[in-house]
Amino acid sequence: MAELTLRGVRKRFGTVDAVKAVDLDVRDGEFVVLVGPSGCGKSTLLRMIAGLEEISGGEIKLDGRGLNSVAPRDRDMAMVFQDYALYPHMTVSENLGFALKMRDLPAQAIDAKVREVARMLELEPYLERKPRALSGGQRQRVALGRALIRDPKVFLFDEPLSNLDAKLRVGMRMEIRKLQATLGTTSIYVTHDQIEAMTMADRIVVLKLGEVQQIGTPNEIYQRPVNSFVGTFIGSPPMSLVPAAIGAGNGGAVLDFGEGQQLLLPADRAEAAKRAGVTRVDVGLRAEHIGLAGEDAAGVFVSDIVLLEDHGADSIAVVRLGGREVMARVRPGSVQVGEKARRFAVDLDAIHLFHPETGMRLV
Repeated sequence: MAELTLRGVRKRFGTVDAVKAVDLDVRDGEFVVLVGPSGCGKSTLLRMIAGLEEISGGEIKLDGRGLNSVAPRDRDMAMVFQDYALYPHMTVSENLGFALKMRDLPAQAIDAKVREVARMLELEPYLERKPRALSGGQRQRVALGRALIRDPKVFLFDEPLSNLDAKLRVGMRMEIRKLQATLGTTSIYVTHDQIEAMTMADRIVVLKLGEVQQIGTPNEIYQRPVNSFVGTFIGSPPMSLVPAAIGAGNGGAVLDFGEGQQLLLPADRAEAAKRAGVTRVDVGLRAEHIGLAGEDAAGVFVSDIVLLEDHGADSIAVVRLGGREVMARVRPGSVQVGEKARRFAVDLDAIHLFHPETGMRLV
């Protein structure tokens, strides 16, 4: 069992609060991803959990045991770093077995454990090689193996895939997730890549300027972002954000984007805006909720095609709504760059409304 608890954990550098009173409960066997832009405090938070960075306030517990004054080597955690942190003069076998050697385990026991981990990570052919003779992906597997061999209560990953090329990153993130699921080890993973977060996490912790914005499953974070920052940060392509005034139309309340473009506002969203006392909102629109309009479509606006990105299975068309560029998901070949006055339909029941000043979600 390995349950990690953070209560009011803070880190201050001089007068700067790098991490602000973080509360987090990581359940036994859970894979939690800390995600956010550069400088948001995610790596600092991970290092405080590992004991590599002294905390300025708050408390960290593992299975109810306070860790604030416990040395890193005694926390029963293993960390995988961005730069692999392998010993260049040692072979793969020696790198894998080093932690066990420091524990004075018998050579036979170390060799057996090294071969078990090497087999798990498909490193057996490379055991006698040194790191310089390995590819980036192989080095990362060795770094993973060094953490695995210690059989820790908690795995900590600090942007472990950021030095790999795009194709290798996809393969390695699948390997890490499958391995963690097999072992059932409690894991905390730091990344700035929201696609990694969405595809790997049981739960995601979104950070901004040292403060937790939202904690939830990938689906919760994507479908119901608590504010416009989370909405526009999570998702690929990102959510488009367009300011609009709430007015009256023939069919009820409307969103007026200017430039003659209006969309009917569903009753539940109109009521949420009324309760918040706002007459202007920021409208969040995801690409999959905007497409080419059929003859009888509702929620239609007209735009030229500004740009087109072909993704193979589908394409992303950049169009204009209220003077802002928004993205629409379309069939490949269905539109061309420079086309004029194409009709697009918005799924009105899928739009998000955010407070124009606080950025908080209205509905």
